Amino acid sequence: MKSTRLEAFSDGVIAILITIMVLQLKIPKSTSWEDMKHLFPVLTSYVISFVMIGIYWGNHHHLLHAVENVNSKMLWANMHLLFWLSLVPFATEWMGESAFNAPTVALYAVILDMCGITYFVLLRIITKSKAHHPDLSNPLKKQVKKGMTSMILYSIAIPAAFLHPLISGAMFLAVAVLWWMPDKNIEKTLDPHTHS
Repeated sequence: MKSTRLEAFSDGVIAILITIMVLQLKIPKSTSWEDMKHLFPVLTSYVISFVMIGIYWGNHHHLLHAVENVNSKMLWANMHLLFWLSLVPFATEWMGESAFNAPTVALYAVILDMCGITYFVLLRIITKSKAHHPDLSNPLKKQVKKGMTSMILYSIAIPAAFLHPLISGAMFLAVAVLWWMPDKNIEKTLDPHTHS
């Protein structure tokens, strides 16, 4: 199977997840400060998840462009990643509605950790396979290091939520900064070979 088909399916799922999250935002019943005040944690939660899913989408796009042919291991590793990403809207709404109560932040961290682990598994399967472009070995190995760092930070964020949710928030931010821009080396390597 060509990677374009897998990428199109994944893009569709991610677009639906973002749509679900925005539909979960409820309009305040009035313009009073009390009603508006309740909206801030919900909007903050939405913005955090929108950014996280956007980062996954950008890096996933680049990762799949490194693949020339998709095998069954990649297919199921990708489905595993999409499963955990599909839980982000649920955790986002609960965390926002609870105004970042520690257990909800910890659950959010667990889901992000599982997203990180499953992305890492997909990355490792692609790196170990011969399905990727040979010139991409080094850029993909650099992503493996970033993946390990992300999993460590997310794992620490789970118990840290019970110390203070802001500590977990700092971990989420650190991972977001780490992955903010997809690896330019993948683009540079692929540019002569593709027109994507």
